[in-house]
Amino acid sequence: MTDVKGRVPVEIVVAVAQNGVIGHEGDLPWQLPTDLKRFKALTMGKPIVMGRKTWVSLGRPLPGRPNIVVTRDTSFAAEGAIVVNTIEAALAMGQDLAGETGAPAVAIIGGGEIYRQAIDRTDTLYVTEVDADVAGDTRFPPIDPDIFEKISEEPMPKVEKDSHAMKLVVWQRKQPLR
Repeated sequence: MTDVKGRVPVEIVVAVAQNGVIGHEGDLPWQLPTDLKRFKALTMGKPIVMGRKTWVSLGRPLPGRPNIVVTRDTSFAAEGAIVVNTIEAALAMGQDLAGETGAPAVAIIGGGEIYRQAIDRTDTLYVTEVDADVAGDTRFPPIDPDIFEKISEEPMPKVEKDSHAMKLVVWQRKQPLR
């Protein structure tokens, strides 16, 4: 779905601990298969934008989605992905790919630095709030309630293989991006 200017919405999809941690030593600090299923459902068919460290941690392109990797390293190659050097280039590429494929949005999937660079260009935040404080070295930027409004909150009960309970919170930008 495009806005009046033909721009496809940009979404952030992230799981965040109560203390803001999203990663530890290049990996997720939890086991949440329930959230991974939700992540797949939210991102399938959409161009996904990630940083080099996230790409390396995944170890492969995520299927069913055009993968765009942002890195300052101009010699970096990622088989099965498009490599760009700025968040602006990544979002422009995502917009182009969404337009070509009819995807309803471009999804930002991490990590911390990419989230920081993209949050001011994002329309919707899909935040899985993990019911835990965990050790970690990567954090999600604070969500400014003057910019984003919480529009829904859905508990996600902990199932057998989940390490923590969680809830999905959706935030929408109050003023549309121009």
